[in-house]
Amino acid sequence: MTLSTEKIVTEASSEETLHQQWTDEAFMALPDDGNQYEIVNGELVMSNSGAEHGYIAVILSTILYSFVRTHKLGVVLDSSTAFTLKTGNKRSPDVSFIAKERLQGLKKLPRGFWQGSPDLAVEVLSPSNTVEEIHNKIIEYFDNDTKLVWVINPEEEYVLIYHSPKPDGFLTPQDILDGENLIPGFQMAVAELFAELEF
Repeated sequence: MTLSTEKIVTEASSEETLHQQWTDEAFMALPDDGNQYEIVNGELVMSNSGAEHGYIAVILSTILYSFVRTHKLGVVLDSSTAFTLKTGNKRSPDVSFIAKERLQGLKKLPRGFWQGSPDLAVEVLSPSNTVEEIHNKIIEYFDNDTKLVWVINPEEEYVLIYHSPKPDGFLTPQDILDGENLIPGFQMAVAELFAELEF
């Protein structure tokens, strides 16, 4: 759901904060309450995803992180990472990757937000997501030089591949998710994302 700036801060005691601008400091001071926050067109957007969504994101990020770290290809980041885009919007993909070429000279990542978009952005669909919402995010990622987007649909068990705002790949559990030239050598079975629990 989308919450206006005023609605989010109605419990604040200071009149000044009722009309606050969403500075990096104010955005980072939001509570760590399990929700994912983004700034879109000056408004705070909050989403709260279910267990399946989080589990799929962890499966992918764990396998991707292990490969990327082993081969020293860059960094993998989780959904709490916000990217400051050219519009001023702060977007938070469910999983993201930044290639090592963009990290040259850094010993540590910035404590604040990353300026620009990730090279790979991954969105795991939730029941609350709308087509327009996801489409707008994808357009904005590519407007900010993202190279690859994966959209994972847990309900229908498929992955859409984007190299531009229009999808050009459709993967089912019989297929292999490929890092292509961006994450060379990375492959995983799509079926791993949707596997049933075994205990």
